Amino acid sequence: MDSFITKDGKRLRRGYTTGSCAAAAAKAAAIMLFENRKLDKVYLLTPNGTGLYIAVHDIVRDKNTVSCSVVKDSGDDPDITNGIKVFAKVEKKDGINEITVCGGEGVGVVTKPGLDQPVGNHAINSTPRRMIKQELLKVCEDNGYNGGLTVTISVPDGVKIAEKTFNPRLGIIGGISVLGTTGIVEPMSDDAVVETIRTELSLRRAEGKTSVLFAPGNYAMDFIRDELHLNAEIAVTTSNFIGDALTLASEEGFAYALLVGHVGKLIKLAGGLFNTHSRWGDCRAEIFAAHAGMNGADAETVKQIMQSAMTDDIISITEKAGIYGNVMRSVMAKIDDNISHRQLGKMKTGVIMFSKIYSSLGTTPDAEEILEIIRKEYT
Repeated sequence: MDSFITKDGKRLRRGYTTGSCAAAAAKAAAIMLFENRKLDKVYLLTPNGTGLYIAVHDIVRDKNTVSCSVVKDSGDDPDITNGIKVFAKVEKKDGINEITVCGGEGVGVVTKPGLDQPVGNHAINSTPRRMIKQELLKVCEDNGYNGGLTVTISVPDGVKIAEKTFNPRLGIIGGISVLGTTGIVEPMSDDAVVETIRTELSLRRAEGKTSVLFAPGNYAMDFIRDELHLNAEIAVTTSNFIGDALTLASEEGFAYALLVGHVGKLIKLAGGLFNTHSRWGDCRAEIFAAHAGMNGADAETVKQIMQSAMTDDIISITEKAGIYGNVMRSVMAKIDDNISHRQLGKMKTGVIMFSKIYSSLGTTPDAEEILEIIRKEYT
């Protein structure tokens, strides 16, 4: 599709979701079933109002059934599902007045509560299901058909692709999910990451968990496994969206949240930056310099900190100046204060901050208590 956004100075092309693929394939199959003609492309109006013309492939037909496919186009988003074929088979069901949406090969099955679909359903989410039914109702009305239809969505490569997604971890087995709330893929969308966090939190609450463990990325996962001796898979990955993750956990009703992270990211929380991506600010040296000054550092030490590019180098400077312990206690107190203020007392939170060289650097007052609660709930 010829629709673009500009992000970080780059012109990026939008794409369309697996949900749009499923709806387009289903609409094309239904039109061909009723109107006895071949389609090369089909028009689809997505939920956000964008109109798409999508090419149709792999047409197979008989008297009461037509199937076809469309190819997923993720635009410039690094989406693992880009280029896959999404198939829809539409079959007449006379004697009933209902459109039934089913999953076939390569579409995962939900095995845990708390997701968009109930346990036992194929992972075709609510918006794609609604899109499919709306499109097929229009085709039925246009052709004066009052009977029922069964639509089967399949993704032949879905089983293999799903192994590289979060689906197995979320309890969706046997394939990918058919997703999309707007119908459009925004390249490198922040919303997609936040939605993944929301889904994981919802899943844990449905399992009855009152606590959640957060980790920004792989460094934290390694620390959780090697130093805290916990299964790293219980952690919810926040990436840079630490503030969003904490807010979502509070909204989901968690009583406790523990954040474990590398100093390079978590030091930014002491400056009130809850999205830790560098484009929102890189105040690591400034924060350390301020806390060093508060704890007796002289001008030369502050200057060395400000000239340092790596947080491990900064820690080394505070050690040599004899203020390491006081600086870390000061930093952790500020992180605790900022997080507590953000949560307004709705959820008890804790933070464990570490360095790959220095290991554990500091904890907030409630961190150990919450860690023990997590151990009991998850092991």
